[in-house]
Amino acid sequence: MIIGTVVGNIWATRKEEGLTGLKFLVIQPDLLDRDNPREPALVAVDRIGAGLGDKVMVTKGSPASYSDDNRLPIDALVIGIIDAIDTRKGEDGD
Repeated sequence: MIIGTVVGNIWATRKEEGLTGLKFLVIQPDLLDRDNPREPALVAVDRIGAGLGDKVMVTKGSPASYSDDNRLPIDALVIGIIDAIDTRKGEDGD
């Protein structure tokens, strides 16, 4: 899974038949480990109502394509809107 921020929307009037009615978002993966470079933005299908600026969880690959009873031609799916993240390593916050 990826944690990222919604940075944009994509509208496409022509697309594969199974994608009709789906919302597409541009997600910028967040840096939780400051030693690693930022990943490029990705496009994810959103069925839960995320919006600009929301922090989201995204799954990629085969699990994303099985988001419905039918297999869809998608590679990334928003699976949660994040309320809070706690990255403390120890009880004292170190």
